[in-house]
Amino acid sequence: MDQEVGHLPERKRSNVRKHNLGFVFQSFNLIDELTVFENVELPMLYTNTPSAERKKRVEELLEDMKMMHRRNHFPQQLSGGQQQRVAVARAIVNKPKLILADEPTGNLDSANGDDVMRLLAELNAAGTTIAMVTHSQYCAEFANRIIRMLDGQVVTENVVRQFL
Repeated sequence: MDQEVGHLPERKRSNVRKHNLGFVFQSFNLIDELTVFENVELPMLYTNTPSAERKKRVEELLEDMKMMHRRNHFPQQLSGGQQQRVAVARAIVNKPKLILADEPTGNLDSANGDDVMRLLAELNAAGTTIAMVTHSQYCAEFANRIIRMLDGQVVTENVVRQFL
């Protein structure tokens, strides 16, 4: 998208967010009153995605995240790692062009963390931009570009690899 959006009216900015952005929050921000399935499905409701497509996509992502068996559970019935995987699924369900991820593996064991990082790497290779904040050197190694900051200031910036 090669369009300045800062000056757009709120309704149009909202549409840009709904159709182009996915967010992985460090604190998950799942809705307690919604099931796992409903939390992942929610962004698709905002984009008026047909019901059958919503169901199919949510089930695929829950399978990918190894959370299908928890589809009818509520967030407070899940571990932190399970909530993290639901939050990742919700962030990518609309196939956004940009994913903003704050510590996307911070609550995951190494196996699930690997799965999430591989999924994000696949999305990136397919054209999705990922902007990730992490303290994990392991997660940073998945990046094409690493910017290290200290006290809000850029300390170093490295291009790790460039796609041709």
